[in-house]
Amino acid sequence: MGEATYIGFVAALFFITGTERRHMQVLGYLVAQARNRDGVLFRSPERSTPYSYSDFATNAWKGGNLLRHYGVRHGTRVAVVVGPKEPTDEDQPGYLRGAPDALLAFLAAALDGAVVDMDPPNAVDATVLIAPAAWLDRYTQGPGTKGLAYGGPVEDPTIAQFERELWSENPLQPPGEVSPEDDVLAADRTYTHGELMAESGRVVADYDIDAETTVALRAPMTTAGAVVAGLLAPMRAGATVVFGGDEIADIAVADGDAPEETVVRPDDATPS
Repeated sequence: MGEATYIGFVAALFFITGTERRHMQVLGYLVAQARNRDGVLFRSPERSTPYSYSDFATNAWKGGNLLRHYGVRHGTRVAVVVGPKEPTDEDQPGYLRGAPDALLAFLAAALDGAVVDMDPPNAVDATVLIAPAAWLDRYTQGPGTKGLAYGGPVEDPTIAQFERELWSENPLQPPGEVSPEDDVLAADRTYTHGELMAESGRVVADYDIDAETTVALRAPMTTAGAVVAGLLAPMRAGATVVFGGDEIADIAVADGDAPEETVVRPDDATPS
């Protein structure tokens, strides 16, 4: 290869790499990557079958297209209440038990460029509120807020059923552009796509997470650190997330005691 040709090749490679680097700094990249990834993303004893990367990514795309029907666009607010499909009196908001519907909703809204609150107040002022059906009456919806419920049954005809609506939706990547500088998560402060993605890369490196790693969720998924360590870092590495049972994993995401030898504290996985 001649010198001029080589210089041109390096320049082109640098340009492509720079473009790809920005693409890799948004949460949609993890979803697109998961679409073509083998293996299990979520496992719970309450699920009859594990939840594969491919199925989860396809449903996240469906969710992004579904939420657009309800007005979710770039910069709009979406409130997501984390919980099981069929909560009991012992269940508390923030904890997963049988299904990752709330995490799916978070990524679906992120694909549309929305800002998501995973720990919404009782008075919700957002474009969409997504919550377990049994807990929706805990929240007062603003006049422009549309309620979507997972689990059920849903008896209120004004509330859409998230899983049913999702089933028939378009399984293609939602339209629209999202940049690393765009806000995506409202917690103690508002975090951008780029901040969450950068921190997820650091967590993967610091804790040696790879495709063989299992990560137990033992913390409420309501903070930036929990979202990074319990969802984004495992997805980045192709790891399996386990919750809702007594399985001892390789790593735990926990804010209290955990049986795992290695524990990631949400505070230690929060972007600075």
